[in-house]
Amino acid sequence: MIGLPSGTRVWLVASHTDMRKGFDGLAAVVQTALASNPFDGHVFVFRGRRGDIIKVLWFDDQGLMLLAKRLERGRFVWPQAVDGRVALSAAQLSMLLEGIDWRMPTRTTSPQLAA
Repeated sequence: MIGLPSGTRVWLVASHTDMRKGFDGLAAVVQTALASNPFDGHVFVFRGRRGDIIKVLWFDDQGLMLLAKRLERGRFVWPQAVDGRVALSAAQLSMLLEGIDWRMPTRTTSPQLAA
């Protein structure tokens, strides 16, 4: 996980997102659905419908960064939210990226060796 500057907020977009979207499409979702500025230095995390892919959008004062992760087994834990977004800490984001239920830290699946 890339170290985030102190004061960086992490926002989960609670609804499902079209994972075909890139930089501009996800920045537009941040502007319209969340009424936030994608260039303010906060981290925005999006999840696909199946739940096995997430994308992370972050502006680091030089440009937008887009990270994607797909779990081979299991699903990313995603909350239900009334207002469309949920704030996480950097530690909770790290657990989410590892496939750990950040609400109750246990792995959603255990790794297995290749045959």
